[in-house]
Amino acid sequence: MPRNPNIAIAYHSGFGHTDVLAKAVEAGVTEAGAKVTTVRVDTIDDEGWKALDEADAIIFGSPTYMGSASGKFHVFAESTSKRWLAKAWKDKLGAGFTNAACKAGDKHSTLAYFATLGAQHQMNWVNLGLHPGWHTTEESENDLNRLGYFNGAAATTPADLPPEGVHKADIATAEHLGARVAQQAAIVLAGREALGL
Repeated sequence: MPRNPNIAIAYHSGFGHTDVLAKAVEAGVTEAGAKVTTVRVDTIDDEGWKALDEADAIIFGSPTYMGSASGKFHVFAESTSKRWLAKAWKDKLGAGFTNAACKAGDKHSTLAYFATLGAQHQMNWVNLGLHPGWHTTEESENDLNRLGYFNGAAATTPADLPPEGVHKADIATAEHLGARVAQQAAIVLAGREALGL
């Protein structure tokens, strides 16, 4: 019997909105039966690095600022270069989530940046695995993936709303992402055990 997957969430939050999403991702991972460790990348310590190194999957998260992940997330990403050189994260699963004030807000750039970071580490990217919600007149803003992103979970929260204002559908979409990563990690671990890898 393969062990339960070990998932790490590595994220930065500027004003608390991405904290809300990180907690939702964590809830999804837990509900899917996996272990989860949350690491704030702007205050990462040795224990945090150990959690990332030992994880079967790392889910990256950041607000989208000026068309990309936050500066503090970029500092973290650059600090992973020794792990890149050592191929320490090779074949882990990767995924991502982000929030921006605008409905578009160039969130696709942040999710693509996360996927590229994962690819540089030779990780395997897990997409959101959902059709778009709210793309016909029969649907509503309360649908999962209401913003129609595919490369990860995306949320839109108006800049003048507090973290409590994060849309419930975006929270549910982040939960879905966490559960999906946990499920995909379980599949990978079972496959490796079956193949004796």
